[in-house]
Amino acid sequence: MSSENSRNTATDADVYALMEECAAEAARVARGVRPEQLAGPTPCADWDVRALVNHWVCFTSHGLEHRAHRTPLPEELPKRDFAAEPGWAEAYAAQLDRALAAWAAPAAWEGDVDLGFLAMPAPEVAAVIVKEMAVHGWDVARATGQEFRASAGIAALVLRVAEDHGEMYRQYDGFADPVPVPPDVPDFDRALAATGRDPRRPAA
Repeated sequence: MSSENSRNTATDADVYALMEECAAEAARVARGVRPEQLAGPTPCADWDVRALVNHWVCFTSHGLEHRAHRTPLPEELPKRDFAAEPGWAEAYAAQLDRALAAWAAPAAWEGDVDLGFLAMPAPEVAAVIVKEMAVHGWDVARATGQEFRASAGIAALVLRVAEDHGEMYRQYDGFADPVPVPPDVPDFDRALAATGRDPRRPAA
């Protein structure tokens, strides 16, 4: 087992398959965002749709590729207004494909990835970015009147990552306090609640 986390029983191949699945769903949601929705509110209180999309595109496609290659993210990318560019959703889909190609190399799953503030085993970094892709995909979907379709596999992975790394995210203001939900709600709802999101929030 590549990850040091004893609760993560997924193999590298399992995580890669979920990465592919989640990327396809993220690309589908991105294609559903209309230009007039970019100024609208999102479940992320400090971000409108444009800011959320820019963060999502930057870190879950460009960032995903750079993590595989162990190269730093260029400084200009987090400042780039991807949503202002014509065809940004198709460009996002294409960049996701490049990231997936980078993670298809067995070497991408070996050793640690230096995140700047800590080093983490590569398979766990992949799982964390899948969590980012799914959770912010849900944010974008909710903000634009869509549904993010998370399979049981994606839901289980996102829940595991959210629970295992919740304290770290809250330390860096990445998660709000967990939202109480009934014990019998689906795993993806439990995962969203663990990140401080209300899964019952209506779509825009």
